[in-house]
Amino acid sequence: MALWLPLIFALGYAIVSMRFSVWRTQKMLDAQSHPLRDPKLEALTARMAQALDIPQIKVHIFDIEPVNGLAAPDGRIFLTTGFMKKYGQGLVTEEELASVIAHELGHVSMGHAKRRMIDVTGQNAVFMLLTTFLARFVPLIGPWVAQMVSRTLMAHLSRRDEFEADAYASALLIKSGIGTAPQKSLFRKLNALTQNRADGIPAWLMSHPKAEERIGAIEANEARWLGQQRISR
Repeated sequence: MALWLPLIFALGYAIVSMRFSVWRTQKMLDAQSHPLRDPKLEALTARMAQALDIPQIKVHIFDIEPVNGLAAPDGRIFLTTGFMKKYGQGLVTEEELASVIAHELGHVSMGHAKRRMIDVTGQNAVFMLLTTFLARFVPLIGPWVAQMVSRTLMAHLSRRDEFEADAYASALLIKSGIGTAPQKSLFRKLNALTQNRADGIPAWLMSHPKAEERIGAIEANEARWLGQQRISR
């Protein structure tokens, strides 16, 4: 039983921490957001809604400065005020913002927000367990090793979710007649647009795949889909 106590404690602590993070994030989103009001962007979301055969796609503006889009655990989609400012300055087009919305719809459709919460809970549990055991044998570097292992695990899981959401967005953008060009052009701008993007955003809503890899995956998907269309004809 003594061997199981650290595992039980680690899992319990991770679950409580995650639930608190979700609650705090929900409160923050409720207090610091409002519905999107932009005719050009809403016209594009209406086209995507028609492609999905749903009445509408609701988007909210999250009042923080970092440039980002996110999908909350309750299924709501947000663009940040920082993103909308870039749009107002002409640095981002409405089609590029539509690609962000399509990407976040992918996260919602595939249940990624909830899956990420589970992943982070596991990551925190792994970190606590490794820290506890490694500290006994390598007290100076044990916590560092535990942190590196848990971060590597989370990075892998986050990359998986991002590529899945990108593929969903590409398919939706093509179906709605917008195309993937805005999706790819936005990725080319990300480094300049997303400095300090993590400020105020929970870790379980973050991921950092390379823009070049994402563009390559989009183009590979398009080539495969076009090939399948030719074969079906």
